[in-house]
Amino acid sequence: MVAANALFLRSVAEEQPGHHCGTLRVLNSYWVGKDSTYKLFEAILIDPFHKAIRRNPDTQWIIKPVHKHREMRGLTSAGRKSCGLGKGHKFHHTIDGSRPAAWRRRNTLLLHYYR
Repeated sequence: MVAANALFLRSVAEEQPGHHCGTLRVLNSYWVGKDSTYKLFEAILIDPFHKAIRRNPDTQWIIKPVHKHREMRGLTSAGRKSCGLGKGHKFHHTIDGSRPAAWRRRNTLLLHYYR
């Protein structure tokens, strides 16, 4: 069973403004501070209909429909870190795409019919 706090708090903090501001795209987030109760993160939101974003070739990638709600699908940097995804030899432990799936694969005993 997957614990609810398996996600990073930063990725949860990205989901909240993405849910409330549905027309904006979440680019990334960063840590601001903490107190005795909360950890604070700021999310960077981009308006895909703004002319400056649409005219700039460097930022036109985020206006495509495939980038809607990146934060809900774990495509931001915080979401990829919480799934254990990345490049290189350190990240081959999460081949199935998530930490719980990799754990399940390593801890499941397969007993075939014909042994």
